[in-house]
Amino acid sequence: MNEKEFILLIDEHKSLIFKVCNLYCAAAERPDLQQEILLQLWQSMDKYDGRVKISTWIYKIALNTAVSHYRKTSKKRKNRAILSASILINDSDYDFEKDQNIKRLYSYIQELKVMDRALILLYLDQYKYEEIANIIGISRTNVATKLSRIKNHLRTRFKDVK
Repeated sequence: MNEKEFILLIDEHKSLIFKVCNLYCAAAERPDLQQEILLQLWQSMDKYDGRVKISTWIYKIALNTAVSHYRKTSKKRKNRAILSASILINDSDYDFEKDQNIKRLYSYIQELKVMDRALILLYLDQYKYEEIANIIGISRTNVATKLSRIKNHLRTRFKDVK
C-alpha cells in the first residue's frame, strides 16, 4: 500500500480512531495517541491479510495501542483525573455536545475498566459478538457475558441520577 492509499484509508476510518482516542486519554494527550495509532497502522499494513474487515483490523490495532498507551500513562497520574468527559468526534450533523444523555453515557463509559470500554465501544459501533471476540481476543460467550454486565451497570448508573 502506498502513502496516498494509506491516507485515503485513514480518512475513511478516522472516526473510529477518534472514538478510541477519546475514550482512552485526556484531550491533551489525544494527538500523541492518534500519531501512535497511525504509526502502528502504517507499520502493520503489510501484515493485513484480508481475513477480517479492514475496519475490524484498524479497531484491533487502535484499541491495542490505546490500551498500551493508557497503561503507560495511567501510572503517571494516579492522583488526578485520567480522562476528560469529552464526547466522540463524529462527522454527522447530530450535535452530541448538546445531548446530555450522550455526555453522561460516555462519562460513565470512561469510568469502566480499560477492556470493558473497548467492549462497549465496539458494541455501540454495532460490531457482532464474533467480531468483538476476534478484536479483543476473548470468546464469544465471554463477550456476551461481559456486555450484559456492562449494560446492566450503565443502566444502573442512569437510574441513580434520575
